[in-house]
Amino acid sequence: MRAGVGVVIPCYRQERFLPRTVRALEAALADREWQGALVLAAPPGTPADAGTPDPLFELSSRWQVIAPPDRRAAPRPLTPGGARMLGLAACAGEWVLFVDADVEVERVWLDAAIAAAERARGGRLAGLWGRIEEWFVTAEGERPGSPDLYRVGRGERAVDYLATLAFYRRDALLEAGGYDTRLSSEEDFELGLRLRAAGCELRALGMLAARHWSAPRPSFGELARRWRTGLCLGQGQVLRLYLGRPGFAVLLRRQALYLATLGMWVLGLAALSAALAGAGARALAAWALLPLAVLAVMALRKRSPRLALHALLAWTLNGLGLVVGLFRTPRALATRGPAGEARC
Repeated sequence: MRAGVGVVIPCYRQERFLPRTVRALEAALADREWQGALVLAAPPGTPADAGTPDPLFELSSRWQVIAPPDRRAAPRPLTPGGARMLGLAACAGEWVLFVDADVEVERVWLDAAIAAAERARGGRLAGLWGRIEEWFVTAEGERPGSPDLYRVGRGERAVDYLATLAFYRRDALLEAGGYDTRLSSEEDFELGLRLRAAGCELRALGMLAARHWSAPRPSFGELARRWRTGLCLGQGQVLRLYLGRPGFAVLLRRQALYLATLGMWVLGLAALSAALAGAGARALAAWALLPLAVLAVMALRKRSPRLALHALLAWTLNGLGLVVGLFRTPRALATRGPAGEARC
């Protein structure tokens, strides 16, 4: 690639996986012209990096590190989109690879992605992705999770969005307005909406692209972390931003499961209120069959009552986050309007 490749690693709470991530990237890009930006989304000394290795462990001169200087300068961590856009501004490259800090990139996929980008020069192709394997790290060692974390399949095909690992053509990304820096989550899907509306193409290559590393999931601790860090709010934030705009219906359908779960609990509150008002407990007893039926169906599907309960709690938490995000103004709402129209 004549203009080289840019690499951006946004990092929040995943410092312990950085050595693996960086080593894989440097090996995959060993024979190419590239430069990278590591963006630490939280200032040093916060709970985000407590007990983790120094993220600057063995970085080569190709890396630029961007970090908030202290808590007063950045009282809250950067949003995922904010961290990526800072990294994008700091590194050159006709195409830019965004890699989460807990992702180990496959060299074969990256070679194929760069080759595909070069063949598509001047075309509509704006981004490339691939199949991501899930791996867990435990006290006993490492074990595999899902072989296809995002269910992209093993064949090459068009996709709606790129997440966790994304190889974007810089000019297409910038013309679409880049990642929305206000969103606590859903920034990947929202960007995909704008790129596709501009006539751009996003594709998944039919091969293993990377491995995603984490503590075992699903877990109840992970639910608490997602709420604590605001990741559950993005669903509502993006609906607020798209209210009355093209794409709102698509985003609403994407949140249908969470909305249905909220509806179930609202019915339960109505039945409880009726029972307390003296209407009898028959309606409340009838309603109680609904969450029990959901738990029973999920226990059969997942072959675990514990995982069934986790699923119901996850839907509930995301639904509550949707409501909070819908009515809480996203960061910098007054200073950033909707992205302008773009075209590929």
